[in-house]
Amino acid sequence: MRNLLYRLYERGLESQLASADLPRHVAVMLDGNRRWAERRPGAKASAGHAAGAQKIFEFLQWCDEIGIKNTTLYMLSTDNLVKRSTDELQDLLRIIGEVATELAKRKRWQVRLVGDRAVLPEQLRDAIVAAENSTAALDKPIVNLAVAYSGRTEIADAVKSIIKQHSGSGKTIDELTESLTPELIAEHLYTGGQADPDLIIRTSGEQRLSGFLLWQSSNSELYFEEALWPDFRKVDFLRAIRAFANRNRRFGA
Repeated sequence: MRNLLYRLYERGLESQLASADLPRHVAVMLDGNRRWAERRPGAKASAGHAAGAQKIFEFLQWCDEIGIKNTTLYMLSTDNLVKRSTDELQDLLRIIGEVATELAKRKRWQVRLVGDRAVLPEQLRDAIVAAENSTAALDKPIVNLAVAYSGRTEIADAVKSIIKQHSGSGKTIDELTESLTPELIAEHLYTGGQADPDLIIRTSGEQRLSGFLLWQSSNSELYFEEALWPDFRKVDFLRAIRAFANRNRRFGA
């Protein structure tokens, strides 16, 4: 009976969104995997990360169903790459690699890495690069995997890239300064060429960005969900989309 009620509620939400102004790009902070495992006696953190990985495929299916063409999944920060315990980190790196490989195998999405490639362990970097290469030519929705990601590092890397490009052109520092615009910086971000996220969702009840997409989020709508990521349901997702559709976006005003 409960599942039937949820399904009826889902259909009601879906009908409300049929003619709504939907986000083009949805970014999600996949938070709460470890806490999900802690609430299950005897479960290791890896069980939470594995459950969270499976939820990714459900989530992408929901996005496909309503026509969202660009998603960004925050899976591992640069800080977590350094600070997590060795056993948990190794399990998480393996799971992220498996997710990238499975995404590529399904041929339903174009996979892209959003993060600092230089600090990624070689095995994981190779898995994600292989997923990128095998899906690059697909005319499919883009899925950004934010792995070894830091918003501050991304902006710094963008500026470094611009400096390197201009130093090779023989231009003066004054000419470089004149050319340094927000649009140019955006082109050199990890997400260069993509629209900024219209909606950012964070699960687990935390209400902060934690350095996620610092540049790109300037006009994003934020939605904070109490459910832990592995418990995130389609009705929770549709509520977030409905909340977005009902907001009067002022774009910084």
